[in-house]
Amino acid sequence: MAGRGTTATLALERAGIPFTLHEYAHDPRNESYGTEASEALGVSPDRVFKTLVAEVDGALVTGVVPVEGQLDLKALAAACGGKKAAMAQVAAAERATGYVAGGISPVGQRKRLRVVVDASALEFATVFCSAGRRGLEIELAPADLVRATGATVAGLGRPPRLSRVKHEAGDIGDRHRQGTDTGHAYDRTRRAETRHPRRDPARQRQGQQHDHEGHARSRRPG
Repeated sequence: MAGRGTTATLALERAGIPFTLHEYAHDPRNESYGTEASEALGVSPDRVFKTLVAEVDGALVTGVVPVEGQLDLKALAAACGGKKAAMAQVAAAERATGYVAGGISPVGQRKRLRVVVDASALEFATVFCSAGRRGLEIELAPADLVRATGATVAGLGRPPRLSRVKHEAGDIGDRHRQGTDTGHAYDRTRRAETRHPRRDPARQRQGQQHDHEGHARSRRPG
């Protein structure tokens, strides 16, 4: 593992938690990091989990959910005993975790943020999450992931929404941009507004769920 270790893998080694490291060739043009990992490793996307950083009542919290799903912010707030949750800004997530967007791991973060893992992880013998670098994944038992992060387990994931544009065409939307879509089509007389919708700050922050996985075109950290 020489030359491939990260803060996450070092944290697991120090804790004596067994894991397997999987490396694959990351394509810089691919913005769907979770899907890329699933396909490159030949693993069901249900077993590959993404790390999203949110704010619950102003405090940064980490949510860990399957790559094809979406983080339920209300459920996250409830799991943390809070009232309101919104997605954190990418820069804030990077500063707090010490990782670059697209490679944020729930393990070995710079600041020990509260972690909540989706309950679906417990259905598998092992699950995958970022090792702290694009193109590098950790495979470990879900109980060990919970132990390594001091996580709470709760139902956080929900199915992806439909993309508005493709919904209008009668097709299923891009499953990895659902955070920026409402999932509802507008009629023809409002399509101009659909292309440039008005959004309040809370909805804009919710739309950044996939920024932490590197999906936002407005900013591509690296």
